Amino acid sequence: MLDLILDSLRVISLPMKTNFRGINHREVAFFEGPQGWAEFSPFLEYSDEESSRWLACAIEAATQPRPKLFRTSVTVNGTIPATNDKKVVDDLVASYPGVKTYKVKVGDNLSEDIVRLARIRSLGRKVNIRIDVNGLWSVEQALTNLYAFYENVGPFEYVEQPCATLDELRELKSKIRIPLKIAVDEVIRKSADPFSLELQGAADIVMLKVQPLGGIRNAHALAAHHKLPVVVSSALESAVGINYGLILAASFEEMSYDCGLGTGSLLAKNVAEIPIVDGKMQIQRFEPNFDGLEVSAERFDWWKNRIMRTAALLG
Repeated sequence: MLDLILDSLRVISLPMKTNFRGINHREVAFFEGPQGWAEFSPFLEYSDEESSRWLACAIEAATQPRPKLFRTSVTVNGTIPATNDKKVVDDLVASYPGVKTYKVKVGDNLSEDIVRLARIRSLGRKVNIRIDVNGLWSVEQALTNLYAFYENVGPFEYVEQPCATLDELRELKSKIRIPLKIAVDEVIRKSADPFSLELQGAADIVMLKVQPLGGIRNAHALAAHHKLPVVVSSALESAVGINYGLILAASFEEMSYDCGLGTGSLLAKNVAEIPIVDGKMQIQRFEPNFDGLEVSAERFDWWKNRIMRTAALLG
């Protein structure tokens, strides 16, 4: 398997339109197998152990037949990063034609967060707003901020990972007195054993990201185990990884929530385009174009060594 990966390995750097989760370029590795091109793109700071799930997903995508699909397109949300730059936000909104749901990054500054949320609320009362905190708040901060959001912006669809731990999320749900659904992300994908987690009383929705969870088969097993509604979301992948996320979303017979797979709009360049049409993205067949995007020999070797170490952990 390692020979298959290294023989076709390509590594590229995708410039971003705006800073997102602290980065301005997204480095991505690819390799090709019997099922086509696959993506391996754990963030640079991730350990080999955490990255091993991402590699397991890439191997699955390159070598395993696709699951049964229940649809050919997936309804998606728009993603708004933690910025109040009017042009950046307006350009992003324009890149999400027909989208009815927006996920807004918040957590660092309450007044700036309210301004950002109010900008999205101004798009219409029928727009669904979901909030992503990335586990930044204590319970008391979550109570203060969520009440402020509710008062100033109105109801939101759900809040994603407002606090870091399940105990904190359980306490938040027991104390808050406004309608609140909590989606869990980091607490699932960063757990050594996500099947051992007790989500009752702490979570209402499970976020599924195909690479961090080790592939489509593992994501389905996790959803079946926890028996909660799911949202399929991206990990800021290229079009190759997004397409595999679309396949995961389409392989669920029921999908009640718009999926967070429209993050290609955050990238200034990509290896292919998967357009959003009437709020939906279509599963694609394409040959990725790496021209002009490949990294230096030094960065290529860094990724090659990372893959070799990570593959060794998979046996």
